[in-house]
Amino acid sequence: MAVILPVEGKMPTFGDDCFIAPNATIVGDVVMGNQCSVWFNTVLRGDVNYIKIGNKVNIQDNAVIHCTYQKYPTNIGNNVSIGHTAIVHGCTLHDNVLIGMGAIVMDNAVVHSNTIIAAGAVVLEDTVCEPGSIYAGVPAKKIKDISEELINGEINRIANNYIKYSGWFKDKKEE
Repeated sequence: MAVILPVEGKMPTFGDDCFIAPNATIVGDVVMGNQCSVWFNTVLRGDVNYIKIGNKVNIQDNAVIHCTYQKYPTNIGNNVSIGHTAIVHGCTLHDNVLIGMGAIVMDNAVVHSNTIIAAGAVVLEDTVCEPGSIYAGVPAKKIKDISEELINGEINRIANNYIKYSGWFKDKKEE
């Protein structure tokens, strides 16, 4: 069963039709929208500041979402995919964002809508990622504008697939 705990009197809350893996950890001031999924070994720590998550967000295996004490909360928009082992810390991700596997987004960074952060990229503190762009590297730099094809073929496809995948597990729990 998932570890879901209050911190300083603040309990995580979840929207409708969410999947929380049985070994995920979600603590403190975490507010999650509808049709979200939190996968295996993932940690969301709303202990030192808040984490707000929109609708249709998937946070994949071994990812860590955290904040900075009394400084930077974490805000995640709608239709966002956060890849396996990614770290999202004290930053803002707008709508329609894909954070690649193993990527790191650091304090006070802003990733604007329709943007892909490539696998393994490191978005440094205070970086502002332009909308409709692909960022890659260490430190992450804009490498090109994103096409409408990539928005639909990657960002939307992955978010929709994770709704489907979570359904496989929700169906098992109800049997």
